[in-house]
Amino acid sequence: MTLLSRRAFATAATASLLVSCDGRRTDHATTAPATNGSPASGSSPSPSSSAAARPLGRSVPVRLLIPDIEVDTPVIRLGLAPDGTVEVPPITAHDRAGWYRHSPTPGQTGPSVILGHVTVGSYGDGVFRRLGELRRGGRIMARLENGTTAEFTADSVRTVAKADFPAEEVYGNVDRPALRLITCGGPRSGDEYRDNVIVFATLSAPGR
Repeated sequence: MTLLSRRAFATAATASLLVSCDGRRTDHATTAPATNGSPASGSSPSPSSSAAARPLGRSVPVRLLIPDIEVDTPVIRLGLAPDGTVEVPPITAHDRAGWYRHSPTPGQTGPSVILGHVTVGSYGDGVFRRLGELRRGGRIMARLENGTTAEFTADSVRTVAKADFPAEEVYGNVDRPALRLITCGGPRSGDEYRDNVIVFATLSAPGR
């Protein structure tokens, strides 16, 4: 991971606010869990025993496909909001997923982060409306700007309270090409959701 990525992840992991799925701010902390050399309670399982595919070169994602939950979406680029939190895609009728541009591109070593909405206000369902239905072993394909496709396999799908967002697990360094997909979930009160749904995935097939 580049120095820029490390700094951006540190900022994201220690930000004091999350962005809700309707684009408004919530008051849930996103501080990283304390690390003491042992896995955090409820941490995601390790990738499958099969070796991960060899890392790919840098190439920006332009489309994301998840056949099991009927996701086929363009991918836009997201950065940091003025307060240092991670941006989310805009609320529009034609909802799209967004790649956090300070993270590795899909297939590079490290956690590539893609965010999407579960709902988009008065427009209805968001692009990640069924993310929580994805199961371990599900295929996730990121089409890249250079014309190749990086294929990932879902290792785990977790629903966590926003107050307990596992920032270190999501944004922290890993020694393999990984993917994180994030949306909102759980009970809803008005326009707000209590939880986040997070998919942890590992590169399983090289670009082609």
